[in-house]
Amino acid sequence: MRRKLSSEFPAGSVHSPGNDPTAYRRTTLSVWSIVPIAVFLLFFGSAAVAGNLHRIVMHADELEGGLYAYRMEYHEVTDKNGNTTNLTSRYSTAATIPGPTIVLEEGDEAEIELMHVFDPDNPKQEHVSLHVHGVHYDIDSDGTLKYINLYKDESATPVMSYTYRWVAASGTAGTWPYHDHNMNSHNGAEDKGLFGALIVNPASGEERVKISGTEQNISLSNIEKDYVLYIGDDAFWGMEIDNATGQQTPLWVNPTLTAQRNSYVRFHLIALGTNFHQFELKSYKWADPGSRKNINHKVLGPLEKHVFAVQATHSASYQDSAFSSALLGMKGDFIVAD
Repeated sequence: MRRKLSSEFPAGSVHSPGNDPTAYRRTTLSVWSIVPIAVFLLFFGSAAVAGNLHRIVMHADELEGGLYAYRMEYHEVTDKNGNTTNLTSRYSTAATIPGPTIVLEEGDEAEIELMHVFDPDNPKQEHVSLHVHGVHYDIDSDGTLKYINLYKDESATPVMSYTYRWVAASGTAGTWPYHDHNMNSHNGAEDKGLFGALIVNPASGEERVKISGTEQNISLSNIEKDYVLYIGDDAFWGMEIDNATGQQTPLWVNPTLTAQRNSYVRFHLIALGTNFHQFELKSYKWADPGSRKNINHKVLGPLEKHVFAVQATHSASYQDSAFSSALLGMKGDFIVAD
């Protein structure tokens, strides 16, 4: 872009329009005509040409006890060579809390059709949506109500599905929550089970991990399991991903995590609710992303996230050691076996 701008506007062209009184105006219009193109290339260009296309259909279902949950109905991915793979069998066939974990790579794009499949006669449950954090999307895919986005209601209803488009552009690597924003009110039904995670793996294909006291990068292909732990105000909710098969297993409340000795595993922490939390994995230290520190605990506020990898050398326990969370027994076991 810099070369194009330099060639179109040589030195002095803006400040020395000469005897032509319209030169400055033409130059200004030319500059502003390029701005939208530059913005598009910055936010969407690399993703539009470089990655895979994921086509996903998800349902929002009703569970017992006044809870709701997302369910994966269909997921296929088409790579840049036009080869298509069906990934649907990796997910539970039932609606689960937490919802399905969607895994992309930087440069990928996802088109997600959400279908409303519960109690069409209750007007309080007319809207249900997907609102995602961290990745790029147009206003049509914000997943909020019209009086929030000043555009339109972006919801699935009992009579109509809604399709969202997410772009995992360069720089969006990380683990991000998605959740409902529209059921009953603009706050949505995250607290009733309508939440899940989007993992955007870095294009580098590497993760930083502490091994025998030193930090080094390892290939993501060497990570045997991913644990997605949602830290609620009264419990952990978990999802396990076996990276050998891609199979996802919902672990529900305060789960026991299992790993093979000396394998590499990755934790994805997402704080839900309104409380602050302090996560600890006892007797383990890990590399704190974005710094050179090795830490043994992490404080997270509402909707903050934290991702780290460790080598599973021994069994331990994990907990939220914040005062109110400890009183509620927010903890679980990390079992390492041969």
